[in-house]
Amino acid sequence: MAEALLHFEQVVRRSTGGSQKPEDQDELHPFDKRNIHPEISRVSMNLFNDGHYSQATFEGFKYIDKKVKKLSGLSKTGVSLMLDAFKEQNPNIQLNDLSDESERDEQKGFSFLFAGSSSAIRNPRGHEVGNLDTVDRCLDHLSLASFLLRTLDERVAP
Repeated sequence: MAEALLHFEQVVRRSTGGSQKPEDQDELHPFDKRNIHPEISRVSMNLFNDGHYSQATFEGFKYIDKKVKKLSGLSKTGVSLMLDAFKEQNPNIQLNDLSDESERDEQKGFSFLFAGSSSAIRNPRGHEVGNLDTVDRCLDHLSLASFLLRTLDERVAP
């Protein structure tokens, strides 16, 4: 089901009423060029369009935190939430079957990616004043957020 939704999302995002020519790429919104996840777009695009790049990044990663919290049933936030939700043994959010060392390593690695992005990207934008990201940095952050959210979309459980 998640795979079908992702395919549908890609078709919708890339459709322009006909075949898209390479020169039409300049007319695409940067979120479409980067294939930003629709849920991230929903919480971040207006801020991005208004030039509030740090706030757009913060909202995107705050959304991931809330989604992980909801899926995991945990009451924590931030790094501790991510490390607990994606732990190797009996994870609240299981990304794969955990049937061999490689899959367990993947689960562990993603726990670090989710926790690290919370600490290194979300937290400074939520606690510091005057953090001014560039357009490119914001798009890089939101691309990572999209990748993490798509990983959640493809999870095994819950």
